[in-house]
Amino acid sequence: MPLVRISVFEDLAKERRRQLPQAVYDAMRTVLPIPEGDLFVVLTAHAEGEMVVDPHFMGVTRTKDFVLVQITFRHRPVEIKQKLYAEIASLLQQRAGIAPDDVMIVITENDLADWSFGRGEAQYVLHPPA
Repeated sequence: MPLVRISVFEDLAKERRRQLPQAVYDAMRTVLPIPEGDLFVVLTAHAEGEMVVDPHFMGVTRTKDFVLVQITFRHRPVEIKQKLYAEIASLLQQRAGIAPDDVMIVITENDLADWSFGRGEAQYVLHPPA
């Protein structure tokens, strides 16, 4: 049930951008118990000035290839989140040539009642996932 938002600069080549949603999804499928087909990703390319990123915050070197991955899902233990961060960074590097320093990941946690997949219903309240 994750919802993923990926933000990049519009200068990132479209061929590389196209690799991002599947790489993040595959990382989640590897690390998290999410069902096949649970793929909801919003990919946004920002013009100069629409996304402001410090190039050296926390001692990390960020470039024009910067990728912000925001994931909303249920609570997971810290160890699982750390594995997910590493897997996402690894797959983005393998598939899209994004350096791990250029990958920022932010997780927002919510609960089952916070999702409606359509029809104005909270499907996970009516039918909780395993």
